[in-house]
Amino acid sequence: MLILKRLLRNRNVLFPVALTLGLLLPQAASLASHLVLPALALTMIISTMEIGNDIFSRPRQLLLPAFIGIVMNYVLLSGVIITLGALLLRDEKLWRGIVLLAAVPPAIAVIPFSVFLDGNKDLSLIGTVGAYMGGLVVMPLITFTLLSPAAFDPIRLLVAVFELIILPLLISRFMISEKLNKNVAPWKGGITNWSFFLIMYTLVGLNSNVFLSMQPVLLTIAIIAISTNFILGYLIEWISKIFKISPPTRTGLVLLGTLKNQGMAGGLALTIFGKEAAIPAAVFTASMIVYIVWLDLLQRFKQRR
Repeated sequence: MLILKRLLRNRNVLFPVALTLGLLLPQAASLASHLVLPALALTMIISTMEIGNDIFSRPRQLLLPAFIGIVMNYVLLSGVIITLGALLLRDEKLWRGIVLLAAVPPAIAVIPFSVFLDGNKDLSLIGTVGAYMGGLVVMPLITFTLLSPAAFDPIRLLVAVFELIILPLLISRFMISEKLNKNVAPWKGGITNWSFFLIMYTLVGLNSNVFLSMQPVLLTIAIIAISTNFILGYLIEWISKIFKISPPTRTGLVLLGTLKNQGMAGGLALTIFGKEAAIPAAVFTASMIVYIVWLDLLQRFKQRR
């Protein structure tokens, strides 16, 4: 029983199971789609409770790492995603999904991943916060610039940005000030993992026919995903070594420069454009799982040397 409980809390078990169930038992995905945005908002509240209110009391010390977070995630990573998408994709619905991936901030998981990969925690934390603050402007800017106004309702996007970034951040600030975060702390891992389980299952389940048919476009999206995870991550690491940047800071730069909030992109795609636009987010999620496992194995290998 204890082993079963541990498995049910282990994201390395839950995420592949979610992907498998989405492919083989997609019947509940349509119903689950109504829960995706609330699950994302809940995840954002739980995740941003890691960010104490004291971090906002040192604005000058935040400027450089926040700027680095914006550059790595929006200038570099978004630039690569948009360029590859423009070159390789011709389907309008999939292009919308790629634009949303480029528009969303970094994965909140950058912060915990930085901890267990021995990265620069301050850079990862402040860089992520900076990218989310910058995302309030950059996210609508990218979307409005690259997508036709006739393709979606801009108000729905702005409302979603409020629901998924501003409101969760405000709620988490309230919970910290009232010390309610301590009551939630024992449950935050499980809540986060199961929220992502629901999101992954839904994104894959709604498009299970596309994945099972192995349409050629999946290979194209997979190439983009692998390029922005494995290849871009390797290049960031290699260039950082040339400039003699310390290993912890290199890890922080790699995470900020390779991980997008695929859950948010998929949720927005479902809400604004429909299930087909969520396919890129689902493929990127699968790639990210493999990429994080790879980084973990690489870190363990380095520690044994």
